[in-house]
Amino acid sequence: MRNFRRDTPTVNAGSMADIAFLLLIFFLVTTTISADKGMLRKLPAECDAPPCIVDFNESNVFRIFINRNDEIMVEDKIINIGDLKDIAKAFIDNNGENACDYCNGEQLITSSDKPSEAVIFLKHDALTNYGAFILVQDEISKAYYDLRSNYAKKVLNKSSEELTKKELQVVKKAYPFILSEVKVERN
Repeated sequence: MRNFRRDTPTVNAGSMADIAFLLLIFFLVTTTISADKGMLRKLPAECDAPPCIVDFNESNVFRIFINRNDEIMVEDKIINIGDLKDIAKAFIDNNGENACDYCNGEQLITSSDKPSEAVIFLKHDALTNYGAFILVQDEISKAYYDLRSNYAKKVLNKSSEELTKKELQVVKKAYPFILSEVKVERN
């Protein structure tokens, strides 16, 4: 008997590498990568010299809480997200001391004395949805943008887009964005 030598069939691996490379390029070209969303905020400067704690009037604090069910509570009352901007504007622009000649507030005792002293206090539960947190931040930002835009029209007779850097600083000084966020304790 003859020894038959059987050769095992082989597959050309060169073409397999080409196919894998083409599939990789196809998926890289057709896949969309979602960008992370975030907020543009300037963090406060570090306190170098004491006193680092500032005293403030309790009526100048606007308290917002977002619970684990994404319900928004303002001063212990549940509100809709659509109402937050108007409520915040009314609080900031209150003019409780009647010292603000550009304010349009109702001068309530329970709201801020003047815009430069109004503090937005934001607290949320550890299980709050990030999207709800961003919506609240956006509504607060919209309130300040509207107030600053109205100030620019009323006092400087310009739209927000026409302001110079110096004028923008004046507007920001009239309505400073003071936000206090509470550190969330996780269990």
